[in-house]
Amino acid sequence: MSGVGVFSEEQIELRKTVAQLLAKRADAAALRKTLESGEPFDRGLWDVLCQQVGVAALAIPEEFGGFGATVVEQHLVLEELGAALTPSPMFGSAVLAAQTILATGNTEACERLLPGIAEGSSVAALCWVGPEGHWRSDDVACTAAGSDADGYTVSGTAHYVLDGAHADVLIVAAVVEGTDGAIALFEVDPSADGVARRQLPTMDLTRPMSLVEFASAPAVRLTADDASAALERVRQIAIVALTAEQVGAAARCLQMTVDYSKDRVQFGRAIGSFQALKHRMADLYFLVETARSASYAAVHSLAEGLPTAAADAAVAKAYCSEAFLAITGDSIQLHGGIAITWEHDAHLFFKRAHGSAQLLGQPEEFLAEMETLAGLSA
Repeated sequence: MSGVGVFSEEQIELRKTVAQLLAKRADAAALRKTLESGEPFDRGLWDVLCQQVGVAALAIPEEFGGFGATVVEQHLVLEELGAALTPSPMFGSAVLAAQTILATGNTEACERLLPGIAEGSSVAALCWVGPEGHWRSDDVACTAAGSDADGYTVSGTAHYVLDGAHADVLIVAAVVEGTDGAIALFEVDPSADGVARRQLPTMDLTRPMSLVEFASAPAVRLTADDASAALERVRQIAIVALTAEQVGAAARCLQMTVDYSKDRVQFGRAIGSFQALKHRMADLYFLVETARSASYAAVHSLAEGLPTAAADAAVAKAYCSEAFLAITGDSIQLHGGIAITWEHDAHLFFKRAHGSAQLLGQPEEFLAEMETLAGLSA
């Protein structure tokens, strides 16, 4: 992949290490074995990624058991995981849940929960959205009742919970009753009374999601003040992280298509030699590289704390989603009938593209958000 000159030698070496490990342990045969096993991810591979490379610890501060790196290093790892379509708790646990715990500012909770996430021995899940899947900082699925003196309980149904069915820790965003709509973040033990989890059937088989129901489940409040700003920060981090996966998968899908066009012979010639298909794949290459530029610009803005971070994240999510959809759609056509068979990877990339486009908000939602941000800046 490109990007040499944009990143440091250490960052490039991290990417190479992850790519080499995935090439050995997460090829197409290994992916299908995981999908057919019924397991949410390859736990052996996840242990290796965490223990030997430390992927889950990258963006977690050292005082909480992490490496104290930045979202940039995390971005490069996610790009490689996306290229391999590797099912793992990286996005749901190490990005969404871990960043939410950090955003609480609760030192005791961070010291208790983050080391396990960093070493990969614990999986955390964030319970946030309702059936509409809006992923907005002012719109959560659950409610909380109680007080600091008497304790809290959480009720409601959280949808689209990444890694929710097998998580060891649940972080729940809930509106606190009697506070005029204030949102707080809570920790809930998934084995507690009043918690029910169910794996959801999803189009994208490589990203497990769950429905988590709470019926007056005991909860520990992690935030004293309204958590809307913390959720908005987490949303930005997650959006940018998702674009890394999209770019990695789009680039791998294009490479797979180009390789196939060199091998597939029709009318006595490799189909890749036909000018019409050359032009088509050149257009797809343009989409990959411009999507990558948008994703890298967004993670740079996020890492540097630039005032354009929110706008850059929205641009990247909208553009990368549309580019990935276009690339996988053309890949299906260029592969022909083989692309929709279980034995070929093309349909898995196609499903990942559609699932990722909906996750954290549809492209049109971000287009509207960009208009709002442009109006504010004007």
